[in-house]
Amino acid sequence: MRKLLILSSFLLPTLGFAAEGMWTLDNLPTARIQQQYDFIPKQDWIDKVMHASVRIAGGCSASFISPSGLVLSNHHCALSCVEQLSTAKKDYVHDGFLAATPGQEVRCPEIELNRLDQITDVTDTVKKATEGLDGSAFKQAQNAVKATLAQACVGDDKTTTRCDVVDLYHGGRYDLYKYHRYQDVRLVFVPEKAMGFFGGDPDNFNFPRYDLDMSLLRAYENGKPAVVKDYFPLNRNGAQPGELTFVTGNPGMTQRLLTVAQLETTRDVRLVHSLLRLSQMRGMLTEYSRSSDEAARVASTHLFGVENTYKARYGQLEALLNPALLEQKRKDEASLRAFVAGNPALQAKVGGAWDAIAQAELKYRDLENDYLTKEIGIAFDSRYFDIARDVLRGGDERPQANAKRLPEFNESALPQLEQRLFSSAPIYPDFEQARLTASLTKMRELLGADDPFVKQVLGKQSPAQVAAQLVNGTHLGDVAARRALWQGGKNAVAASNDPFIVLARLVDPAARSIRKQYEDSVESVEQKNAELIAQARFAQAGTGVYPDATFTLRLSYGEVRGWKEHGRDIAPYTDLAGLFGRATGAEPFALPQSWLAAKDRLNLQQRLDFVTTNDIIGGNSGSPVINRNGQIVGLIFDGNIHSLGGAFYYDETLNRSVAVHSGAILEALDKIYGAGALVKEMTAP
Repeated sequence: MRKLLILSSFLLPTLGFAAEGMWTLDNLPTARIQQQYDFIPKQDWIDKVMHASVRIAGGCSASFISPSGLVLSNHHCALSCVEQLSTAKKDYVHDGFLAATPGQEVRCPEIELNRLDQITDVTDTVKKATEGLDGSAFKQAQNAVKATLAQACVGDDKTTTRCDVVDLYHGGRYDLYKYHRYQDVRLVFVPEKAMGFFGGDPDNFNFPRYDLDMSLLRAYENGKPAVVKDYFPLNRNGAQPGELTFVTGNPGMTQRLLTVAQLETTRDVRLVHSLLRLSQMRGMLTEYSRSSDEAARVASTHLFGVENTYKARYGQLEALLNPALLEQKRKDEASLRAFVAGNPALQAKVGGAWDAIAQAELKYRDLENDYLTKEIGIAFDSRYFDIARDVLRGGDERPQANAKRLPEFNESALPQLEQRLFSSAPIYPDFEQARLTASLTKMRELLGADDPFVKQVLGKQSPAQVAAQLVNGTHLGDVAARRALWQGGKNAVAASNDPFIVLARLVDPAARSIRKQYEDSVESVEQKNAELIAQARFAQAGTGVYPDATFTLRLSYGEVRGWKEHGRDIAPYTDLAGLFGRATGAEPFALPQSWLAAKDRLNLQQRLDFVTTNDIIGGNSGSPVINRNGQIVGLIFDGNIHSLGGAFYYDETLNRSVAVHSGAILEALDKIYGAGALVKEMTAP
């Protein structure tokens, strides 16, 4: 039935005012919004939205909700911090966390927040640097100009400033995004996991939902709460059916502008192989979790991430397996190619771009196993190995001129890398050994037992034996040891006999070699030719289209609205009464004791979760849902099952974003958790 519904959506006439698009804030569809909702986003409103929105650098969105740096995001976006602060004796993931006073707010080991302050068009500079170049020369020139622009933007203030060159329209435009960087981020509140992820995997990407998937963090500067000018206060009433809603956040990645050849490789190779790896990893993590209560605690966040990713990618595969989707993409591509063919000058410049990308995709299929195992590192799934590689490559890259380094070691990227490298987050040797054993086994499966690289890594030993020796012999769990290697540079790393450093040295030549092959014959070819296709698209349709998502700040607009499925109407809201009715007392539908004890104090008619037509994708987790007055009416935490195809297309009849209601957040904080001071702070105008 789901496939039939998706198929039917392609047969509908195009909606004149579909709320489609994740728009950059300097190119909003103002006329469309005005015509449909009688609202014009003026510049002062746009500026406030930009400065009140926040990106969690690890992959989520958030927003300032008070002038004292209080930040609202999802429970699952703060989960890594909560896990890192937990111990076997005090499990904040299970029990929740509340800082009753500012002095009890605890610093998260690895969270960095970014607030976008400025957007500058640098398209001409980037394209001039790569003009006439191909392959390795193109890639090196592009990396160099991006590094130079970012370093000039940051200047001498990399502690509080971050700059990224952002590729929009797959190279049609390049913008320089200047952020204010906050690395002192402290945990203020999270509910118990049983409430933050009520319904677990069965309810994930579904609706109705009954989650309080929220967290509160606070940005600090110079040891004090950050003072911010722009923020979104919470509106207790939320949004009504049909009311205009905006979602501001950082959607991670969409593939709506990819060529058919790229989509076919995504369907036939990338997603299929990814799902197989994820399913195997899920099995390993599940088995590991059964070994003890402590093992279950240690693996829980990792398992959540694997299950969530698996479900998302499976939904994407289902969408690409729908013949109607690929047929529509082929028609769109044929139309653009026909437009190009009708313009001799454009044809001479752009005409071969699609075929060049198709050839690059064939090359990727040949390289994938080597590239993923050696360079991406799926063969070495261990925090220890990540540290070893960062230390090793840091010793090689940092002495070079900034423009010649691997991009991840540019000056503008180092603060986040160093925060992660010197994190106080605990590393659990038994868990690392289990993960590494599984990934080394996967390496042998993908490359073959007779592959020279496999023999080089494993020798005469089994994956389990190699993993045990590496984990038992390493000292990289000690932050001081990591810092000494980093500060000692190339000589210190060369002298180290830590087994993971030795492994990283062993692997690095092959990893760098396959990375170069990938960049020269796949990535650079696709980037250069995608730039050409973007020029053709601009010539055909102008700039009144939105770019694919790139984990940069976007705005989508829509309204509160349910949908129709299987002949019945799906209401747009759930409430607290429905939550208690859904609870069974058994996982994953068991309510925390705090909620059971507070039931008589709660307004059971309070709306809990709701859906809107806003266009979102992964990375929008933690995005505020705001009204036209710049007030938070909800908090994005999921999409419905149909939204998973949103990586490739948008269907207003079915795609829905799922959010926590602002009133439910305030009701829970006040009547369940006794956080009246936070409620007052969050609702102050």
